Amino acid sequence: MKLSTHLSRFFALYILGIVLILLGVNYIVVHGLKNLTINDLYTNISRNQQTTLNNDYGPAPELTGISNWINSQPLKLSDLKGKVVLIDFWTYSCINCLRTIPYLNDWYQKYKDQGFVIIGVHTPEFAFEKDDSNVARAVKENNISYPVAQDNNYATWKAYQNEYWPAHYLIDKNGHIVYTHFGEGDYQITENTIRSLLGLKAGSDLLNTPLIQAQSPEMYFGLSRTEFMSAEQKAKSSSSEYSFPSNLDENTFAFSGTWNFQDEFAEGQSAGAIELHFNAAKVHFVASADKEVKATILVDGKKVKELNIQNSDLYTLYENPVGADHVLEIRFDSAGVKAFTFTFS
Repeated sequence: MKLSTHLSRFFALYILGIVLILLGVNYIVVHGLKNLTINDLYTNISRNQQTTLNNDYGPAPELTGISNWINSQPLKLSDLKGKVVLIDFWTYSCINCLRTIPYLNDWYQKYKDQGFVIIGVHTPEFAFEKDDSNVARAVKENNISYPVAQDNNYATWKAYQNEYWPAHYLIDKNGHIVYTHFGEGDYQITENTIRSLLGLKAGSDLLNTPLIQAQSPEMYFGLSRTEFMSAEQKAKSSSSEYSFPSNLDENTFAFSGTWNFQDEFAEGQSAGAIELHFNAAKVHFVASADKEVKATILVDGKKVKELNIQNSDLYTLYENPVGADHVLEIRFDSAGVKAFTFTFS
């Protein structure tokens, strides 16, 4: 009886240990953390749910390789000792990044006079996001008044071993990273961590928004990333004629008209269309054109809107309070549109 009890306890502890380790490994894989010790593994499993400061990931890497500054003269972290600094990795065509900006703007206005600094490190996903004027326009349109550093060659991104847009690294007054958050959400936790570092009491009425998860994944049009293109079509680097398949599977897209495919985008060579079968509340489209192209949007065969595509930007094609399964079609009235990606929310 005693032996079986001991064995039961042993196996229970053994199973618990395996579960904890798997949770920790999963956390590392999902969040991209580097060089964690076995003690870190246990304390960081629920790190994003903590409001106490019990982490120190070492000195924050210096900002490096910055090609341009907006809203500021060049800054160095070494000159900001004594201040609390939030590094925000973002890029302006990323819908997840754009949804975090209202919170960043709110925090900056609340705490900038109390020793708080935000530096938006703009690291481009697409070539057009390296353009100074495009980034400056996005900064203005999103009412960003904090400093923005253009990391066009990924030098600072690599220094932080970052892997995500958006990503937040919170640096204490001694210049050490003490908190990170990747993706959207946990706004109350992040703000209370900022408040704690500034020596302020936690707030109970802070801005927070529940996440709404889309069922459809981000879909790219570049030659190397067309895994969501209809199996009945094939991306080609030469101009080719396409027609819609008779049936489009969920989470796939297809083309009609003449298109050619480059590394980052598909370019329309004629008036044409893109069809998309998705499951989400909102559909966003990253696109550009050398001259204005009119686009008509239909959802389940019904026209929902028209828009003009020209600026290299993120365009919202469809919005609904709740996510559902739909088929969307974008009809372009002329050649010249460059389609980069569909994103969802």
